Amino acid sequence: MKKEKKLLGEERRALILQWLKENHRPMTGTELANKTNVSRQVIVQDISLLKARNEPIIATSQGYLYLSSSSTHMHTRVIACCHTPEQTKEELYMIVDHGVTVKDVKIEHPVYGDLTASIMVSNRLEVDEFIRKINETKSAYLSQLTDGVHLHTLEADCVEKLDEACAALKQAGFLIE
Repeated sequence: MKKEKKLLGEERRALILQWLKENHRPMTGTELANKTNVSRQVIVQDISLLKARNEPIIATSQGYLYLSSSSTHMHTRVIACCHTPEQTKEELYMIVDHGVTVKDVKIEHPVYGDLTASIMVSNRLEVDEFIRKINETKSAYLSQLTDGVHLHTLEADCVEKLDEACAALKQAGFLIE
């Protein structure tokens, strides 16, 4: 049985960067570790080094994502919402069902100031995976630190999708205006 060769340093980081740029979906640390024959912790360090070089890589609940500047112009909007933790899935479904990506969640913490976490969910499957990970790890939603009040950065390929998602959130009583 032949043992796979470990990829070293700069060669490994160059490949990781290439793979992230080529993929339009997030890649997990475990997936990258398996492809390079190193530990997941080595990948975490590599990603940190790439970020320090100003590579636009973000860590999402689904894995690492390279934020490329695409040729199509995307529209973004920051919205304020309030709901219970149990209503998170309903809120996220409502947004993604209108063709909108939820990029992040942000709260204003009394000690730490603005806290932002990347979500990057664009469809129900990604929402389900996000909720599963929250539940599996027994993690709290950031909004639980602020009695349900939080911000989302939304992104869509047209303003109408953002308007429709916001109208649905308003009708459900989630949108703070």
